[in-house]
Amino acid sequence: MCDRGSPLQQMRTGRLSQPLLLLLLTTHLATPTGASSPGVDGGSASGGSFRDRPPEDEVIYFLLPDRFENADPSNDRGGLSGGRSATGFDPTDKAFYHGGDLKGLISRLDYVHGLGASAVWVAPIFRNKPVQWANGTEFAGYHGYWITDFTRVDPHFGTNEDFRSLVEALHARAMKLYLDIVVNHTADVISYRECPVSSCPYRSHAEFPYQRRGGLGGEPINSGFLGDDAPHQTAENFARLTRPDYAYTPYVPQGQEHLKVPDWLNDPIYYHNRGNSSFSGESSTFGDFFGLDDLMTENPRVLRGFIDIYGAWIDEYGIDGFRIDTARHVNPEFWQAFVPAMLARARARGIPNFHIFGEVSSENPDAAPLAVHTRVDKLPAVLDFAFAAAVRATVAGSQATEVLTRLFEGDALYEGGAAAARQLPTFISNHDAGRFAYFVRAARPGVSDEEVLRRVLLAHAMLFTLRGVPVVYYGDEQGFSGRGGDQDARQDMFASRVASYNSEPLLGTGSTTAHASFNREHPLYRAIAALAALRRHESALRRGAQLVRADAGAPGLFAVSRLAPDSARELLIAFNTSTTPVSAQLSVSATSSRFASLVGSCEPAPAAPGSYHVSVPPLDYVVCASGAGQ
Repeated sequence: MCDRGSPLQQMRTGRLSQPLLLLLLTTHLATPTGASSPGVDGGSASGGSFRDRPPEDEVIYFLLPDRFENADPSNDRGGLSGGRSATGFDPTDKAFYHGGDLKGLISRLDYVHGLGASAVWVAPIFRNKPVQWANGTEFAGYHGYWITDFTRVDPHFGTNEDFRSLVEALHARAMKLYLDIVVNHTADVISYRECPVSSCPYRSHAEFPYQRRGGLGGEPINSGFLGDDAPHQTAENFARLTRPDYAYTPYVPQGQEHLKVPDWLNDPIYYHNRGNSSFSGESSTFGDFFGLDDLMTENPRVLRGFIDIYGAWIDEYGIDGFRIDTARHVNPEFWQAFVPAMLARARARGIPNFHIFGEVSSENPDAAPLAVHTRVDKLPAVLDFAFAAAVRATVAGSQATEVLTRLFEGDALYEGGAAAARQLPTFISNHDAGRFAYFVRAARPGVSDEEVLRRVLLAHAMLFTLRGVPVVYYGDEQGFSGRGGDQDARQDMFASRVASYNSEPLLGTGSTTAHASFNREHPLYRAIAALAALRRHESALRRGAQLVRADAGAPGLFAVSRLAPDSARELLIAFNTSTTPVSAQLSVSATSSRFASLVGSCEPAPAAPGSYHVSVPPLDYVVCASGAGQ
């Protein structure tokens, strides 16, 4: 497909529709006078070191290094030889390595910084098993979640020194680095004698207790071991667990006995060995995650080992935070010890605002399943899957905006309440479920590209102005849409050779992923950059309390006030999720007497003290501010 030119060129030649032209002009107005990109002043929004910024001040950009930029083709095969089943490299297949590396990411940091991101979250960069499974089902560890060596960068991505250079390059821009880590599992290396070529079903504690071999009728083993529950998670008790063949007979295949690093990870005694999780009941914690070797995180040796592993990455490289993969599948006692140890390690390294957030996957716009992991596990924050589900339901779908009200009512459930909820990373797209544009198209078959773009822009406006820490999924700012989740949502930013990616219709451009996708004039890039600048300029959007002012029992109005933490400034933000205009009187603070327009058209004054009128066009939003700017 030929490129019709950049969106800016389309604006100049009149090729964009009038509504979209107005939309682009509106997003341009969102940049406050005098605002600049995060970090250009050398640190926090109020000056000082970037280390001083609390987590809620960040705008996070999440990417998979393999799919971002390839600056060093010499590492495309990870130093391995042979075909793709050995090296994992096949840039024409979405299931294999494509060649992106850390040097490539470094070369594009100005692009990321220009978008307004102040922190970069990278998918795991540790050495992975290059390829897993076989017989036509094999695919590669390009995503980073099949770790074999927790101490070194995967050679497909570069070296440990390249990682150091990445951290230094980010810090030189006053940006932070959040590292994606895994403790729940390693790559699939351990096999079971009972089912060496097929998946093994989960075997429970009750039917296959630790003190019998292979079931209730088996020979006595592990004499004196009192189990893995919280009171017995001691070194003395686990010293009595000497045989791992209580459920299955695990073994390490010949030639892989020392594949994992550190070496203690090669001993099956440190794994649950109970077969594949069904993701219900006890198997959610004790089962193998799709066949991956599930670590026995109840064992104090495993806890100590991971404190050493990830503490060393803080000590050596001065990273700024962890995103924790599959956090819900690890016992809470592990997190209750691991998190304080990491925060202490970070403070000792001079990192006072080390951000830790866990993945607790959910498709429900309900805070409770997430909040329990901050209450019980004591995780400082979790990825806000409930936010993503609520925005998907109301902006991509057609549910009532009262869904959003119920979401935010749940903020009280988090440990620390509403203040803690402001540190939750929020998102609308991710690498597992898919991109927001895909959800719009799936919910609305036959919808026009213009309407998809409007809904994507509206979702990003919610992402940046409602409570939480916005996470932009790489490529969304270039109109990537995808055709589903997982591999279908992991397109290349550099020129792709994957046919299914290159045939996707992108939003806001006539280009395709067959060409490099780093266009700073893309309407979504410009809109997100404007939202990031607005958020940086307004302390109310970063640290301010949020009050829901209005919702609806159908698609339509949703409005909140964000209150500046250090002044009487109030930002009234009103969204319209319907395709018809909305008009309403909204409650505001009685002390808010004059309003200015930050986005859209705003009345200059309330109709009466405490009552303010808004008019919001279809699939649009307004931001109206009282008081002096922050």
